[in-house]
Amino acid sequence: MSETNQFFCNTAVDLPYPEVRTNSRNPAYAYEMLSNVGSSNSEMSAIGLYFYNSVMLNPEYESFARCFDRIGIVEMRHLAMFADLAFQMGLDPRLWSMKNKKMVYWTPAYINYPREIKAVIYNSIKGENAAIQKYREQADTIRDANIVAILERIILDEKRHIEIFNSMLEQIG
Repeated sequence: MSETNQFFCNTAVDLPYPEVRTNSRNPAYAYEMLSNVGSSNSEMSAIGLYFYNSVMLNPEYESFARCFDRIGIVEMRHLAMFADLAFQMGLDPRLWSMKNKKMVYWTPAYINYPREIKAVIYNSIKGENAAIQKYREQADTIRDANIVAILERIILDEKRHIEIFNSMLEQIG
């Protein structure tokens, strides 16, 4: 089943992002931010998935494809913010994260690549929910108001993406 009309895709919440800054040098916070950059549950994984979705859904779901592309751009902004925070706290902001006391590079193998439209959307919702849960846990434990404000703002975007994906599901029936 293909799209019946153009799909409206407002990808980011219309609120400013907090300034990306921290005075903290807490290594635990820095590694959390790096995890948001390059772990399996990270902005880089979301970007990779949404890039794939934007290519794979064309031409049958062209407006959905464009929407995934635009959401990927929002995720790139999140990626840059988390990388900047990790860097400000003294870490090398590569696409990697700490796992078992070793640095592990991000890999596209972290991504699940469904091809059927409903599976694509459900997979995207699952990823956004995992990100929200992770960022909520970080916001509840980090004691740096600037970092928490950034996490809270990014959570709003991730919730918006879930709304968009649910709208896609409604449109395809």
